[in-house]
Amino acid sequence: MRAFLALFAALAAFAAQPACAQVVVTETVEETVHYASGGSERFVASAPAQAPRALASFGPFRVIDPTRAALVDLTDSRSPAQFEAMLKAWPGIALIEMIDCPGTEDDRANLRLGRMIRAKGLVTHVPDGGSVRSGGVELFLAGRQRIADPGAEFAVHSWADEDGRQAADYPESAPENRAYLDYYRDMGMSAVEAKAFYAMTNSVPFEDAKW
Repeated sequence: MRAFLALFAALAAFAAQPACAQVVVTETVEETVHYASGGSERFVASAPAQAPRALASFGPFRVIDPTRAALVDLTDSRSPAQFEAMLKAWPGIALIEMIDCPGTEDDRANLRLGRMIRAKGLVTHVPDGGSVRSGGVELFLAGRQRIADPGAEFAVHSWADEDGRQAADYPESAPENRAYLDYYRDMGMSAVEAKAFYAMTNSVPFEDAKW
């Protein structure tokens, strides 16, 4: 996904901490943005964080204890089913610790996963040192309550399809763009907020990434 100064301000509006407690640090870092032949991958590689000790693993999810799971890897087409299986086995999970979330290998599945997180009423939490990048940002927004500790980081950039076209190459009303605008509305943004947030994220090209 897409740009950071406006991003953190937008995320802070939805996070649980009061604005006075937010610490905003911006920097530009060169990162590796991965392309996919099918146009569905969207993630930013970085040095991986150490995964917590887990009671069980379900794809990119790790069960930390009966009430918390961690997200520690890319999501893909299997992630919605893995998430569903995790909650069936551990129905008390109420919070997702977003420790290392580089993005997704399947945007459509990622948006479906985000809607599942919202429907279950889970909290999303990025701890100090946690990293949420690219398609991971949509999953952070999915939390019924969103918490970002000081020291949490977010990276964003635009999407691109298999032909190299990006969001700005399509009409605003095109299905490719509406999918994200509709998602942000479903996550609680007004129409104005969704449009502004989406425009901000797409202000950074797919080939780049800002933190």
